[in-house]
Amino acid sequence: MDHARVVVIGGGVGGTSVAYHLAERGWTDVVLVDRAELTSGSTFHSAGLVGQLRSSVTLTRMMMYGVELYRRLAAETGVDPSWHEVGSLRLASTPERLEELARQAGWAKTFGLPLESISPAEAQALFPLMSLDGVLGAVHLPTDGWLDPSGLAQAMAAGARKRGVRIETHTRVVGIDRRDGRVRGVRVVRDGEERTIGAEVVVNAGGMFAPEIGRLAGVDVPIIPMAHEYLFTERMDGVSPTLPTMRDPDNLVYFREEVGGLCMGGYERHPAPWSLDGVPPDFNGKLLAPDWPRFAEIMDGAVRRVPSIGDAGINRMINGPEAFTPDNEFILGESAVRGFFLAAGFCAHGIAGAGGIGRQIASWIVDGEPELDLWKMDIRRFGGQYRSQAYTLARTVEVYSTYYDIHYPNEERLAGRPLRLSPAYPRLTELGAVFGEKSGWERPNWFETNAAAGDEGLRPRGWAGEHWSPAIGAEALAARNAAALFDESSFSKIEIVGSGACAFLQGLCANDIDRPVGSIVYTQMLDRHGGIECDFTVTRLAADRFLIVTGTAFGNHDLGWIRKQLDDRAPSAGAVTVEDRTSALACLGLWGPRARTILETSTRDDVSDTGFPYLSARRITVGNVPLLALRVTYVGELGWELYPPTEYGLALWDTLWTAGREHGLVAGGYRAIDALRLEKGYRVWSSDITPDETPFEAGLGFAVRLDKGEFIGRDALVAAKAAGPSKRLRCLVLDDPRSIALGNEPVQVDGAIVGRVTSGGYGFAVERSIAYAYLPPDRAAIGTRGEIEVFGRWVGFEVAVEPLYDPKGARIRS
Repeated sequence: MDHARVVVIGGGVGGTSVAYHLAERGWTDVVLVDRAELTSGSTFHSAGLVGQLRSSVTLTRMMMYGVELYRRLAAETGVDPSWHEVGSLRLASTPERLEELARQAGWAKTFGLPLESISPAEAQALFPLMSLDGVLGAVHLPTDGWLDPSGLAQAMAAGARKRGVRIETHTRVVGIDRRDGRVRGVRVVRDGEERTIGAEVVVNAGGMFAPEIGRLAGVDVPIIPMAHEYLFTERMDGVSPTLPTMRDPDNLVYFREEVGGLCMGGYERHPAPWSLDGVPPDFNGKLLAPDWPRFAEIMDGAVRRVPSIGDAGINRMINGPEAFTPDNEFILGESAVRGFFLAAGFCAHGIAGAGGIGRQIASWIVDGEPELDLWKMDIRRFGGQYRSQAYTLARTVEVYSTYYDIHYPNEERLAGRPLRLSPAYPRLTELGAVFGEKSGWERPNWFETNAAAGDEGLRPRGWAGEHWSPAIGAEALAARNAAALFDESSFSKIEIVGSGACAFLQGLCANDIDRPVGSIVYTQMLDRHGGIECDFTVTRLAADRFLIVTGTAFGNHDLGWIRKQLDDRAPSAGAVTVEDRTSALACLGLWGPRARTILETSTRDDVSDTGFPYLSARRITVGNVPLLALRVTYVGELGWELYPPTEYGLALWDTLWTAGREHGLVAGGYRAIDALRLEKGYRVWSSDITPDETPFEAGLGFAVRLDKGEFIGRDALVAAKAAGPSKRLRCLVLDDPRSIALGNEPVQVDGAIVGRVTSGGYGFAVERSIAYAYLPPDRAAIGTRGEIEVFGRWVGFEVAVEPLYDPKGARIRS
């Protein structure tokens, strides 16, 4: 039997990049197989634009690395990917779009990208064919460009071959062997002969074929092929090889130069999913027939912006299927089948991201972890609902058709809803809930019936004032002054059970979990570098049973991380089982100074401070409902999280609602929770804290017990503590209460960019605009003054002592 350390399936830009970067890391026992020729899937018909500035830190860093790689590939490999570093333009034709560009210009500063806001006339000087009709402004990034996607794949393949990687074309994968939860190899057919290639790692880089390949391994890959169209014109006057790429999202179009003419395409409002029953087995190196009626709205937008294209000859139309995902993010990482990795779902930015994708997957395989925080691209982010093709299709069509839309913060998606409903959903609807969605759950953002009690005068300026209601403030203040009831049934709940459960968790958690039964511990799980992989509470239910409660969107991530460590654990270390209990338990949060009074009227159990102290858990009965009560808070007030079996959830809501009305109880939503947690300085994983930060840098050293024994990341923390933090998370209070930082805005001190905002919002009790950001230690002293750029305007701030609200924690312990 043939054998390789790694088998990469797919010879497009994704697969060749993975092979290239594995070889660069010294893993040369690699075989890349493709069912036809290299690039014969979607790569050969991609348009090839490369833009670096993206919506997340991770994706932008990946794109920036890609440009570095593309610059050097020709000299290194001898194969020219035809990299044209001509720069890019992005236009604004509406005031809202101009605001978006201003935000992007600020965002770019935090990376050192030379993005410049320019006038319409300056944009036209760079792209003379454009009409200025309706153009209000533009941004220019001179280090963007475009390349030949096939040339890119061939260059990376050449680089991989030089280091010893084998590449086998016309080799079709027909099976993936698994045993004991791990991948063991692939079965391939070439020239009618089947053979097995044993492998420790298999990478599915199959593009639009990735779902088919995934099924061979028992892994669902939520990808929909979407027919994407663009055209090439004949030569046009005014087009030169130095013409920058141009995107005009308000007209849904993009442009670049091609042999003296233009390449032009876009993202239409009425897209065309393709071949939902599976990609035909002979669809290699093929295109679809042109669909001119569907392309009409793209052509109309192109003529509005570049009128001369309407009279240009059309050289050819490209209509080819490309792999899109339900959230327009890549699908990367190790699946539930150990050793089976994904590098697929490249959507509209796979060519730009190919270099970074290959590097991160190679790091993930070689080091056990990627270099960057890839959670938003991790295959584990998709819940069981994505096994439904209908749901996946609805969500994917939505992201494609709104690709060029302005996506305001707190915007909610509409496709595939409602799906996951808490037991209290009927009551929430009756109370006027404005629902958001997370991981398929319908969750109240606020209750519009509370808006009359709020203050419209507090509506933030600009984008922060979109998707906002005075009800948010009314609900936050009700929690501070009386009580609020929150439906948190969507929280992810994980049970760890068995004789080895305590020792297992002690080896993963930075805090000491070996506390008495009924104790609640706030902790992080770390990677080997000391970065924060998980952030949650652990409740000890029995000597051999623990309950983890984590964020709605992070349950799959945390489950995956825990199960991976369990798989790597010695069998002799004691029995441990890990179970997802999210759907089995509802959760209601009751918080506020009157929370105890309300609860006491509904239970005969002792809920006094002496009988039920802070950070403890007990089983009690509320009304007719048996439940687990946790005295813990994410809003900084006295109160409890109440966990009944799901079928009791509606009765619990009714019991508490009836008991609380005379005490001023208000129904509250998640936007109020976010405002309340900002006032208390509670962190959010994936924004304030990520694998890029240690607990010491994040101000969470109080949750670390270095003296408890070994745990993952301990050695790195010991070294980090000795060296001192390289940055510190700080609370910044803005001078202007109505200027709200939304995240990613540049932060400057003494005129130098020193960081970016991790999260921000308005604190209704402290009446201040609050932001959090990591600052260098020498710029992080309390009282330090600086500025945050909020939509092009620098707003002053002061580094403040945190938490801003109830700094001694008296209210949560009352």
